Amino acid sequence: MKLLSYVVLFVFSVSVFGNACIAADKPNVVIVITDDQGYGDLSCHGNPILKTPEIDKLYEDSVRLKDYHVSPTCSPTRSAFLTGHWTNRTGVWHTIMGRSMLRENEVTMGQVFKDAGYVTGMFGKWHLGDNYPYRPEDRGYTEVMRHGGGGVGQTPDYWDNAYFDGSYWHNGTPEPVKGFCTDVFFDYAKKFIKTSKEEGKPFLAYIATNAPHGPMHAPEEFAKPYADVGNVGLQHFFGMIANIDDNVGKMRAFLDEEKLTDNTIFIFTTDNGSSSGWKTHNSGMRDGKGSEYDGGHRVPFFVHWPNGKLVGGRDVEPITAHVDVLPTLIEMCQIAAPEGVKFDGVSLAALMNPDIAVKWMDRILVTDSQRVKDPIKWRKSSVMTSDWRLINGKQLYDIKNDPGQASDVASGHPEVVERLTKFYEQWWADLLPSFSNDTAIYLGHPKDNPARLTSHDWITTDLTPWNQSQIRQAMNGKGNTGFWNVMIHEDGDYEVRLRRWPATADIAIDSALPPGPPVPGTKAFRATPGKAIRPVKASIRVGDAAAESTVKPGDKEVVFNLKLKQGKTRMTALFTTKDGKEYGAYYAYVTKK
Repeated sequence: MKLLSYVVLFVFSVSVFGNACIAADKPNVVIVITDDQGYGDLSCHGNPILKTPEIDKLYEDSVRLKDYHVSPTCSPTRSAFLTGHWTNRTGVWHTIMGRSMLRENEVTMGQVFKDAGYVTGMFGKWHLGDNYPYRPEDRGYTEVMRHGGGGVGQTPDYWDNAYFDGSYWHNGTPEPVKGFCTDVFFDYAKKFIKTSKEEGKPFLAYIATNAPHGPMHAPEEFAKPYADVGNVGLQHFFGMIANIDDNVGKMRAFLDEEKLTDNTIFIFTTDNGSSSGWKTHNSGMRDGKGSEYDGGHRVPFFVHWPNGKLVGGRDVEPITAHVDVLPTLIEMCQIAAPEGVKFDGVSLAALMNPDIAVKWMDRILVTDSQRVKDPIKWRKSSVMTSDWRLINGKQLYDIKNDPGQASDVASGHPEVVERLTKFYEQWWADLLPSFSNDTAIYLGHPKDNPARLTSHDWITTDLTPWNQSQIRQAMNGKGNTGFWNVMIHEDGDYEVRLRRWPATADIAIDSALPPGPPVPGTKAFRATPGKAIRPVKASIRVGDAAAESTVKPGDKEVVFNLKLKQGKTRMTALFTTKDGKEYGAYYAYVTKK
């Protein structure tokens, strides 16, 4: 049976916000979602060191979801947030290893709003696939300015990016820019909003910062006030959040200047628990990013919309989740839901409306962390209600009386354990059939030809080289050398170019590489010296097609020409040294002739 969280019928056939959103004046939507910033990483949530005055102002004038949950890591949260489907249903249960690509059949928030006549912009961190058909420009976004992979300086990103003065993909083409990455993404979002207003079109602006994800780099003016916190990493973590705060304030002032505030749904939230700040202040919760305990997945969610009466600093107490966001926005904006899609989340519009008294359900939700090749039942899971948390199917916590999850009370409440266990078993059984449906990178598709493949998306048994420091170190080994799932778009002749370094570096396979220049904060990915490897052989296998070639000193790439047949298969590419040591080809460029 198809299992939803619980189904709530919309209160009316039209929006519960009545005439606030008429066809000729749809509300705009601005979403700011930050990376690795936890519930406690805000001064409005009691942080004794960090100052976030602009977000505090938003907090004071917003409706706040007090018990809002996401996934414990970034890509999974984004997949659920943008589709209204459980993370594991979307195929995105990890951040690397080919498990961060959003399944082709999923309909994103961008596509829903585009189909409703909105112009749609995505700025910053996507992390749901860097190849067709997974990129934001393939998923409904009409304006895109993004970095590659899960962060600036990660393997799919433009080579040697390091938070300042980088190059980002602007509508599919690398574009060099000046300035700190967060400032750049907010500035491009403002340009998009201004253009949309001038064209008289409603807009959805999805601003997803990679900050404050590590490595920790912040402009000096924002990091300097935190010089006394004890270490440079935490200092710059706080500095990155202070910069986000500044940008939130500037964006809200911009909306005021453009007279867009009243009819704009403005959302601030984050993608998982704190990566660095939770040991300093965690609002009484246990653990941080990656954890099944509340500190890993309970995060802030503030929404402000004057025309919809979402103002005044009101708290919404019942438990909610990332899967609720899209159905909620669909109802608030009175736009059509995607045909044939059944959401795992529910609309919260009635729950947030101050004019409607709603008797809310005793709801059960699930979150888990599946940072493995294939999902494992009960792994790092939390089955949640407003009152209880069942952790890993064993520990039970009375969350209202024990928010720090210090006392396991499972033995005293067997009926609660039984109820939550039964729900989880149904939830898992519903999702299980989809786990074998691997996503695959398209080769030879006209929208992405040539296709650029990176080791970030290798499917392995251990860990992929997911950032450029690991590329520079020539990270390898049996557990770190994998294959790509690929979809050959059509039969034909294909050229495959294998490289140890990306094409933009334009250096030989056997070359070493000096460290790149430093930036403020911790060690940048590019600051690692590039290790020389000296392979004598390159090999390629795509399905049944295989070939080998000699690697000569000074070669920048090895080129293969293969006849490939349409369909899903595996692609493996290796460099082998004289002593038999194998390295994966960290970069591969595949062109349909």
